[in-house]
Parts: sequence; C-alpha cells; structure tokens
Amino acid sequence: MNLSLPFSSVLIANRGEIAVRIAQACKKLGLPSVAVYSEADAGALHTQVADEAVSIGPAAARQSYLDVAAVLRGAQQTGAGAVHPGYGFLAENAEFAQAVLDAGLVWVGPPPAAMRAMGDKARARELMLQAGVPVLPGYQGPDSQAELEAAAAKLGYPLLVKAAAGGGGVGQRVVHAGAELAEAIAAARREAASAFGDERLMLEKYLATARHVEVQVLGDQHGKLLHLFERECSLQRRRQKVVEETPSPLLDEGLRAAMCQAAVDAAAAVDYTNAGTVEFLVDPVTREFYFLEMNTRLQVEHPVTELITGVDIVEWQLRIAAGEPLVLEQSELAQRGHAIECRIYAEDPAASFLPQAGEVLRLQWPSLARVDAGIAEGSQVTVHYDPMLAKLSVHAADRSAAIVAMRSALAETVLLGVGNNIDFLQAVLADPAVAAGDFDTQTIERAFAGWQPAAELPIEVLLAAAVLELQPAAAEQASAASADPYSPWASGSRFRMGGGQ
Repeated sequence: MNLSLPFSSVLIANRGEIAVRIAQACKKLGLPSVAVYSEADAGALHTQVADEAVSIGPAAARQSYLDVAAVLRGAQQTGAGAVHPGYGFLAENAEFAQAVLDAGLVWVGPPPAAMRAMGDKARARELMLQAGVPVLPGYQGPDSQAELEAAAAKLGYPLLVKAAAGGGGVGQRVVHAGAELAEAIAAARREAASAFGDERLMLEKYLATARHVEVQVLGDQHGKLLHLFERECSLQRRRQKVVEETPSPLLDEGLRAAMCQAAVDAAAAVDYTNAGTVEFLVDPVTREFYFLEMNTRLQVEHPVTELITGVDIVEWQLRIAAGEPLVLEQSELAQRGHAIECRIYAEDPAASFLPQAGEVLRLQWPSLARVDAGIAEGSQVTVHYDPMLAKLSVHAADRSAAIVAMRSALAETVLLGVGNNIDFLQAVLADPAVAAGDFDTQTIERAFAGWQPAAELPIEVLLAAAVLELQPAAAEQASAASADPYSPWASGSRFRMGGGQ
C-alpha cells in the first residue's frame, strides 16, 4: 500500500540487519530507500538491498555512522526527505533528531523532547513517580561522594550505582557492601563521562534475581497510544540480551495488564509518538514490577512482537512519521501463539565471547524461520561494529513448540568462515531451567560460566565439506562442457596456457 507522504525517500542512518529490515519496509510501502555506508561497508548487504547508497566516511564509527554532519550530507546529496535511525549509533541521540528536523527533514522517531526526558535516567525516574509508574527505591539528586554515601546508607545494600544519562548497562556498578561503594562510584563516573559526556550518577536498589520484561508501545501524532504486549528479555549475558520471547512465561493476565497499562502511562507522561519500549524489572518472588528505562527507538527484538500480533512495527513507524493516524484499536490486538528470537553474533563463546572477523564462506538459513540478516555469502565481517550478524525468529502455537522450532532452525543454519554463537544458543535453549521458563537476568552468567562447545571437526574438514557440497553443480557444468566437442574442457590433452605441458 503506497503512502501519501510528506517525503519522497527515506535515508537509513544505520547498517547491518536493521538497515536491511527498514529497506524492506520502505519497499513494501513503495518508498525509495537510501543506505549509508562507511569504507568498511562498501558492498555490504544493506547497500545492495536499498535503492541507493551513499558513502559517509571511514571505517571508524565516529567518523561515519556516528557523524551527524556526514549523515545529513548523505541525505542532502541523495535528496532523501526522511531519516530512520534504526537502533544503536545515533538512534537515541536527541541532538541528532533535532538536527534532522532543523534540516527540514522528517524524523522517523519520537519527538526530541521525549527522547531527552527518557534519556536522562534521573529525570525519567522523577517523571515516572509523578505518573504513578512503579520505580525501585532509589536516589536521584546532588551526587557528590558524600551525598551518594549518605543516600546509600539509607537505601541499604545491595544497590546499583547508575549513570544518570546512560543506558544499556553502561556506567553501572553493583555494590554489595559499603566498603565497595567508593570504587564503584569512581568507576561508574569514569565510564559515564567517557560514554555519555555526563558523569552524573544515581542510586537504585538492586534486584539480584530480577526478570527483565519490556512492553512495546506505539503512538501516533493524534494522541492515540497503544501497547503491543510484552517481551521477556531476561536471558542476557553481561546485560546484553541473547534470547527474547513473547508472551513472557512469568506473567499472568493480571500482571500483564498492569504492566502494559504502566507502559502506556509512562509513554503518555512524555507525549510519546512513534515506536518505543518501556522496560521493567520484575521481582519473580513478590511479582512486583519496577520501571527500568524507556528505549526511544525500535528494538532489536521487535520481530517477536510482529509475529504474535501481526503488526508491522517498522511500517507503522513510517506511517506515523508521515502523519497517519493509528487505525489499530487496543481491543483488536491480541497475542497469538508464542514467538522466540535468537541473536547470532560473530563471537567465540569458548574464549570469553571475543568478537570474530572474517569472510562468510558458506551461509545457509533455515527454511521455517524468519531471518533478519545483514550478511550474505562473501560478506566481510569486521571488528569495527557490533558483532550481531543476524536474528532468527520462530512462531508456534505454544512455548514448547516454539523452543523445538528454534532449536531446529539453529540446527539447520550453516555459517562458515566466521566464528559464531550458534552452538551456545542451542545449549541455552536446551537448559532445563530455560525450558521450564524458570530463569532470570543472571541465569546465563551462573549456568554457563566457562561454557565450552562439544568437540568439533577441524575447520579444514568443514571447509572441505562445503566444497564437496558445491561439486554437483561443478559436475553438471563439466558434463555440459564435455558434450561440446569444441570445448577445451572436453579435451584430454595436457595443453596449458603459456605452452606448459
């Protein structure tokens, strides 16, 4: 369905699988898409999928994908009328969003004011308290060493020292006793200053066995806000999600309804529009939930929500940015079946998950799974960017069937040439606690510390197998050549170019 739009094309200010995903949504709507790429990404899959591609700088992200001026020049050079930031890079940078608007372009995302409000964790906490959204006991205020120490003594331990301007686990330190506090404050402050240019800190009580559950929200420019239910994201490694699913195996209908309403209230508190995600921590014992943060962008794990609701979130991001009202009604939305997503990373789980690089020599995706990928055979995987290569998502009637489907999809996936975490994902899904839905944000750290894969065939054997798999095609070509009496390949002579015998 084509749109009547205030813009003629969309520049995708990102790379990899999310840039491919956005380009596909643009194509669905009849919108030309423009990819941006660094020198390291010349010829990358996202540049091939888009209708046009423009170079924006060297391999280093700060000189390309994080360079606001370079991205805006790309939009100007190609005549793009809108900018979709995807996730990561500049996606939650309110100054970038404002710069896009100031350049006369359409920003496919929430208002910069909402981004600023939710990007400042201390301010967001205050807004949630005013909106009646549950928050963890904590402290936000003057953050001198003495003031933080006094606040910590009142809160008690364990607690979390947290960057006020941060997110994604950056600038955070868990403190179990007062003797650890000074070092944690110094380390969190350094990290926050380096990552966000803002060293302000806040404190929150720490839930050691929390579940991480988030709610997808969607709002138009006409005052309508909806939720698209929850996603369970507790299977994490070093605060980074690995496996996501929906519905959450923890929630009953009452808790689900309360969390989803709290998410809508949170979004309404900052006049939110477009797609966003409100994240909560849930105490699995008391079943109380607490606001964690709001991600003012599209989430990596949006496919599982699309699979159970039938709503194309990226399509609606574009429609909302174009000023269209949401025609969806909350009463019409439902969770149908169960969906699971696994993130495939270029990393070595047996060596502390070190990032891997190389050429994708052989690639085969599963036939019965949704694949969101940023690579193809021949792609060069570098160490310059996030190591996520692709996401596999499956949809089934219930959770047990979805786990079986995902394990089958992972088994069917062939990825040679670049070290990856596919075997690790299989191990996580096979874990009895995970299968039973009884896990928390620390499960992977506890259950898979020092994990090693089963003994594998040497890489030379795997590459030989890949070559052998290609031989039928080569044999067919040779057979066709031999049928031609004039083909040089049909000759039994030992003639070689240059006269060699």
